[in-house]
Amino acid sequence: QVQLVESGGGLVQPGGSLRLSCVASGSMSSISVMGWYRQALKQRDMVARITAGGSTNYADSVKGRFTISRDNAKNTVDLQMNSLKAEDTAVYYCGANKNSGWPNYWGQGTQVTVTS
Repeated sequence: QVQLVESGGGLVQPGGSLRLSCVASGSMSSISVMGWYRQALKQRDMVARITAGGSTNYADSVKGRFTISRDNAKNTVDLQMNSLKAEDTAVYYCGANKNSGWPNYWGQGTQVTVTS
């Protein structure tokens, strides 16, 4: 089992920045990919993912604004979010995969609200 705990959400004005952090614990040797996902209404979408080797991919809507980073020694994955827009408002979840595809494990989520 893997446990994920997110932090760093909050309220920010458009154009502002936030940094989300996720700390993982448990059987991390089985984890290949870690990432951030968000859910505004019913659908949960991938925001950014990073492999243990550091390869990343991003949703088109956040490219150039968000940066994902990972510290394998500390079992953390961060998401730096710049130039935030109202449409970035959502609950953000940290996810961890054993293989490619959808996460096997989820954090509890952290709310990000972008509003003037």
